[in-house]
Amino acid sequence: MAKPQLSVRSAKARELARKLAQRENRSIADIVERALESYEVREAAREPAAEFYARLAKGIDTDIDLDALINENRKPNHGIDL
Repeated sequence: MAKPQLSVRSAKARELARKLAQRENRSIADIVERALESYEVREAAREPAAEFYARLAKGIDTDIDLDALINENRKPNHGIDL
């Protein structure tokens, strides 16, 4: 029975995998598997953005009007004194 194969349409990805495989003296499949495993571990530890912002919003009781805050502290620039 033939092994399953991964088709990569990106020439850049294919070339990078080939270079890494040659440099590491490994197969391209091994390089791709290790890269995907590393990516999975790194991304699994991250909290999705929607959940992060929802959690952040729960801890804030007041809403700040940034436009009003900026306008209160805005000072006109009269330019250089000639």
